[in-house]
Amino acid sequence: MDGAMGTQLFARGVEVGACNDYLNVKSPDVVCEVHRAYLDAGSDAVLTNTFGANRVALKRHGLADQAQRINQAGARIARRAAGDRKYVLGDIGPCGEFLEPLGTLKAQDLEDAFEEQARALLAGGVDGLIIETMTALDEIIVAIEAARSVCGDLPLFASMSFDRAGSDFKTMMGVDVTSAVVKIVSLGVDAVGFNCGTAALDEYVELAAKFVFAVEALKETRLTSHGSLVTIFAEPNAGKPELVDGQAVYRVSPDDFASAAKKIHSAGVNIIGGCCGTGPEHIAAVSKRLRVGNG
Repeated sequence: MDGAMGTQLFARGVEVGACNDYLNVKSPDVVCEVHRAYLDAGSDAVLTNTFGANRVALKRHGLADQAQRINQAGARIARRAAGDRKYVLGDIGPCGEFLEPLGTLKAQDLEDAFEEQARALLAGGVDGLIIETMTALDEIIVAIEAARSVCGDLPLFASMSFDRAGSDFKTMMGVDVTSAVVKIVSLGVDAVGFNCGTAALDEYVELAAKFVFAVEALKETRLTSHGSLVTIFAEPNAGKPELVDGQAVYRVSPDDFASAAKKIHSAGVNIIGGCCGTGPEHIAAVSKRLRVGNG
């Protein structure tokens, strides 16, 4: 898959703090340029620039009523860049609020928002949907059910973000790997994985092994909902960031990132991309390292 979108947009002069998703409408050529950079680097699939384009998140920018327009535009831009020979995954991120009873957001309102987003992405021509960077089980359950209700048999990916928690890994909301995998797989996704989080490269390799173990355990107990073992995917950050003048700086080199990606792949992860701190140069290094014939 591809790497980070936000930092690539900032590098092209986009203002930090603006609504990146609205660039699909305001500056489509800039977004398309990022997609093409990743495709040129070796990505087989790109994610639409719609991570925060559900109406709950867009409301904070005064753009809730633009959700359908923003998502359709994002899908069409990515489709234009990818053509018919590469894949486009419609990107669905968290809403940024807590569901009841922890927060005030009603599950039905969130489901409606995710369903609206998924429908717009499909109308724009995506090949599948990817739900990522989730930390709460209740939210990812709502997102998966909403997405599956409209995407039919198209591929559906879902991932959560984990941090080191002692000898284990957990999301910000306390979800461990096994609990995440069991619940997500039971909902009928085609790929389950992890992305983002705060981890060093060797910790992402360890996390990958835990994911593979959890998925293999499901195979043994036949808990997969559609009779087959799901694919595992990973989108690690370029290591842990350093705070420099108030900005997160990622110093992991493309070669070191590719070395970690190779280990993650060897652990049993079949689909790999990048998250925060990664760019086309990281994806190019991974592509070169993992392509058949390149070891």
